[in-house]
Amino acid sequence: MQAHRYAIYLAPAEPFRTLGAQWLGRCPDKGLDAGALVSAPILVPDDPRRKPWVEAPAHYGLHATLKPPFRLAEGTDATMLDAAARAFAQGRPAFDVPLVLRALRGFIAWCLAEHPHGRQQMHALADDAVRAFERFRAPATPEEIARRNPARLGDAQRDMLARWGYPYLFETFVFHITLTGMVPEPELRDAMSLLERLAAPLRDVPLHVDGIAVFVQPARGEDFLVARHYGFDGSVTDGAGAAYMAP
Repeated sequence: MQAHRYAIYLAPAEPFRTLGAQWLGRCPDKGLDAGALVSAPILVPDDPRRKPWVEAPAHYGLHATLKPPFRLAEGTDATMLDAAARAFAQGRPAFDVPLVLRALRGFIAWCLAEHPHGRQQMHALADDAVRAFERFRAPATPEEIARRNPARLGDAQRDMLARWGYPYLFETFVFHITLTGMVPEPELRDAMSLLERLAAPLRDVPLHVDGIAVFVQPARGEDFLVARHYGFDGSVTDGAGAAYMAP
C-alpha cells in the first residue's frame, strides 16, 4: 500500500513530544481509531483562539523537517524507502541541542538556540537527509511550485525550490519545530506568551536527537502519520502509518 506523500522528519523526543502533542491537540503516532486527539490537559489555561493557531501544524503533527513531503519517484517504492531510512539512520551519533521559542516568518516554533556545535550537527543531519532521499522524490508539479509563491522568495530560495522542490534547504535551512500557523501580528504576542508559559518547564532541557522518522500522508488532504521511527542505534519502531511502509 502506497501513501500519497512521504516525508523525512525529526520526531521530537520526550518531553517535547508530549507537550507539543498537547498543544497541537493531535499525536501523529496515533491513528484516528487509536485516538488522534491527545486527552491529557493543557498545562496552562486554554485560549479559544488556539484552534486556528494550531490548525496548520496539527495537520503535519509535531515535527522538524529534514526532507520535505514528496511523492515517490517513478522506479521507487516504500520498500526501498524503508531500506534507505534504516541505512541512513544506522550508526549515526546521537546529540543534544538547546531550543528556544521564536517567531519565524509569522509563525511560532522551537528553534535552535545559540550553540555552534549543535547547530553544525543539526545542519549536517538535514543536509545529508536532503541528498540521501532525493532519488525518492518525484519532480514537483507546477501547482506544487506555485504554492510556494516563488515571487515572494529570495534568489537563493527560488534556486532551492527549482533544484530541490523546497525553498528552505542547505544555506537557507532554518531548523524549526512548528507550533502555530501564520498568526496575525496582534495575536502573535498572545500566542507567544501562552506558549512561553506552557513550555517554561523545558526552558533548560535540550532536545535529544537520536533518530529520524518517516511520516506519511495516506491520501491527498489527509493528516500526516508517523510510519516508522528509525533510531541511530539501529532500532525501528512502527507508528500508526506503518502499513504504508515495507512489511
